[in-house]
Parts: sequence; C-alpha cells; structure tokens
Amino acid sequence: MKIQPYILIAAGMLAGGSLLFPSCSKKEDKQAEQPVPELAVITVGEQDASLESGYPATLHGENDVEIRPQVTGFLTKVNVQEGQRVSAGQVLFTIDQVSLQAAVDAAQSAVAVAQANVNTAQTNANNNKLLFEKNIISAPAYQTSVDALNAAKAQLNSANAQLVSARKNLSYSVVKAPTSGVVGSIDFKEGALVSPQTLLTVLSDNGDVEAYFSLNEKEIYQLTDGGKKTMSEALKTLPAVTLQLANGERYARPGKIISVSGVLDPSTGSATVKALFPNPDGMLRSGNTALVMIPTLSRDAILIPQKATYEMQDMKFCYVLGDSSKVHSTPITISQENDGKNYIVTGGLKPGDQVVVEGVGISVKEGMTIKPKK
Repeated sequence: MKIQPYILIAAGMLAGGSLLFPSCSKKEDKQAEQPVPELAVITVGEQDASLESGYPATLHGENDVEIRPQVTGFLTKVNVQEGQRVSAGQVLFTIDQVSLQAAVDAAQSAVAVAQANVNTAQTNANNNKLLFEKNIISAPAYQTSVDALNAAKAQLNSANAQLVSARKNLSYSVVKAPTSGVVGSIDFKEGALVSPQTLLTVLSDNGDVEAYFSLNEKEIYQLTDGGKKTMSEALKTLPAVTLQLANGERYARPGKIISVSGVLDPSTGSATVKALFPNPDGMLRSGNTALVMIPTLSRDAILIPQKATYEMQDMKFCYVLGDSSKVHSTPITISQENDGKNYIVTGGLKPGDQVVVEGVGISVKEGMTIKPKK
C-alpha cells in the first residue's frame, strides 16, 4: 500500500505539535507558579506635618574680644591657658617692664626738674614784682620774669603729661581681660616679641552663643510670606530652632532666630541670619560648626517616606496600588521643605491612596501585581 505524501506531512505536524504544546504549557505553568511579591504599602491621609531643614552654621561667642597688646615688648609671662575661663580684670599676659619702668623713672625726674624750674621762676617773678612796684626796675624787666615763669609752668605740664603716658604704658605691660570669657588659642609664648599688631588670643564671652548661617533670596521671601509681613514680624512668629552638633547629636537647649541681615550678598545671593542659643555650661565654643534646624509646620498635608519615591527627568514618582492589586507609577509634586526622610506631597496623591513603600527603584515595576503588606 502506497502512503500519500500529504498524509506523511500531516503525521509529522501532529508529532511536532506533541512536542511544542507541552513546552508552552510548561512555560505558562512556570509563570503561574511565581509567587506574588508581598510589599509594604501605606494609606496616605491628611495630617499636620512638621519637617526640619538644616542649615550649616558657624558658632561665635556673643562677645568675642581680640586681645592685643598696646605696647611693644617681649612676653615675660603667659598667665593663662587655652580654654581657661577667666574673669574681667584677670591678668592674661605680662610684657617686659624694664624699659617701660625706666621711662617712668625718667619722666618723674623730668617732672622734678620742671618743678624746680617753676619754683625758681616763681621766686624771680615775685622779687621783680616788688622791685617794679618801687620803680626800681622797668615794666619790661618785670614782664620778662613773668614770661619765664609761664614757660617753666608749661614745661612742668608737659613733663607731667609725659609721666602720665609713661605710667600708662607701664600699665599696658600687664594685659588684663576686659570681660569674662573663655581664652582661645595662644600662638605666642614667653620670650616672643609682640606689638599692637599682634593678636595674642581671642576672649570669647560664650554665656550665649550666636550661630551664623545663610538663607537664599527665595527662602527670605517665604519667610516674610511673600512680603506680606515685615522681617521683624516674621521673626516674632518663627518657632524655636535647634542645633545639630558635628557628632550628630542635638544640643539640649533650643534657640531663637534674632536677626536677618538687610542686604543680600551679591556673590551668593543670600542673607546672613543669626540665631542665639543659651550656653550656661560652656559646652558650645566659638569656632564650632553645626546645623541650625528650622522646623516647618504644614497643616493638612500628605506625608510619604522619601524611600517610596523615585526620580526620572527631574520629576518625582511613586507607585500607587490600583485595581487587582496592580501598581501604577504616578507623578507627584512635593514641597521644598523636607527632613531627609519624608516628603510633603502637594500634588498627585489624594487621601486614601495606597502607596508602595518597599522595593521602589529595585524590584517594583509598572503594572506589577503585588500582595500588599501593611
């Protein structure tokens, strides 16, 4: 019996189908067997949100006084140590007094000589007055003795002034603290030659500490509510601020923003802001750096974690859980204020939306079906 060719072809196709169909079936079964990922979601709602923005700041004592000598000489004694707390009037440095004391002695001698000259001139003037009254000497002769007395008195006044100056310079050899505070670094040791241009140290009165930081033009505008409030009115309504120290810890005592410079720096477009913090135990020092943390309160805000978002072409997105537990990428707008952990959403979400907060940017994909975990 002769088998027709088309029957052989049909048989081959059936045999091939028996091989292909099981393969497709296995692929579909494998996909069906993949577990649905269980990911954390949150249901967003409106709430009062307080976020903090940190601004790099440099700390200064409320009154930092530069200590400079008022005379030139060699340091003979450094009476304090760096970091020592001193009282007003306490001796800080002593400058060589030998030459200064010699100047005082010379000035005293000059005063004594001038006083003797005055005494002599006074005696001559008195005698010449008697002689003039008896017409023994002429009026010009008497006037000459009076002029000599006046010149001697002027010399005495000059000598006294030089004595006062010499004594003042001698007193300058003992450098005292003009105010209470903490001694800064001391770069000059005993034996060093110093002059009025020499900065011996900085005395920091740090019972209160000022933190200086900057706000840009836009932030200043926001501070005054778009210019609706004066700066003084805005400062009165600002909340207390805190300090985040260099080690990441929060300073225990809150502070207050007390001033904003009236002129913007043209090179940076920012204004200098000053906050004042109490420092009774002296923990804060001039020269320390920190972050001034300014809180911002938003009423009826939608708050989501930053980890629930991703960025594409300068736009923020998050994944919202939709029907059949499928996630959909949703563009959102956020407020500029953030604390590094959360965003205030100003558009793109509504109360009741469920947002994926786990695996964003890693495993979550558009249209993926997930098992929500709360």
